[in-house]
Amino acid sequence: MPVQTVGKVLELRRYPVKSMAAESLHSVNASWHGFAGDRRWAFIRPAMERSGFPWLTIRESPDLWSYQPRFLNLDDVESSTTVVHTPAGDDLEVTDPALAQRLGEGVRVIKQYGGIFDTFPISILTTQSVAGLSALAGEPLSALRFRPNILIDTTAADPFPEDQWVGAILRIGSYRCRVDVRDKRCVMVNVSPTGGAPNPSVLRAIANQRNARFGVYGATVEPGDLELGAPVILES
Repeated sequence: MPVQTVGKVLELRRYPVKSMAAESLHSVNASWHGFAGDRRWAFIRPAMERSGFPWLTIRESPDLWSYQPRFLNLDDVESSTTVVHTPAGDDLEVTDPALAQRLGEGVRVIKQYGGIFDTFPISILTTQSVAGLSALAGEPLSALRFRPNILIDTTAADPFPEDQWVGAILRIGSYRCRVDVRDKRCVMVNVSPTGGAPNPSVLRAIANQRNARFGVYGATVEPGDLELGAPVILES
């Protein structure tokens, strides 16, 4: 099978609570359900249980970026207590009713072992694409704004190289995933992780220049471990 090294892993991130801040990782195990502990918790908006998208997200509450979740037991994150550091400086368990109350009247938390994903369990982005979109949007953008699990620094000369990976397999360490679709973006990308007013020019640039797609989604074909600096190999 022809293979090609297309870059290396620059960042690994997981999001223990949907739409809250990311955890930066040096290494991680990825299973059929994505990164261990990724998006295991989510808060549900009141009276939205029967909707197709009941989650409380950055779209409704941009300050969710400033809530920082972490696992107390990094050796077993799936059964670990999850603690959230709040903007007020408190550390509250994710199941503490006081935390849900701070997020809004009637908000409640749920946990799902397999992860609470909008589409696929793995999101992938390249530094070249971030640079390319920054040029289109007219401002420097952070990759974190787009909440990828894997940020890859590629050897490609042109921006948006991951568009060409759809349908292929990526091997990173002992982990392999299939690149399934380009990621269709929503207004969440207008919100910066560092705060400030949402900037609609970001989504506008993606919609007008990229058919609303930016980055790619993938699914596991072989669970395994991956770490920072690992070569990213494209199996075609």
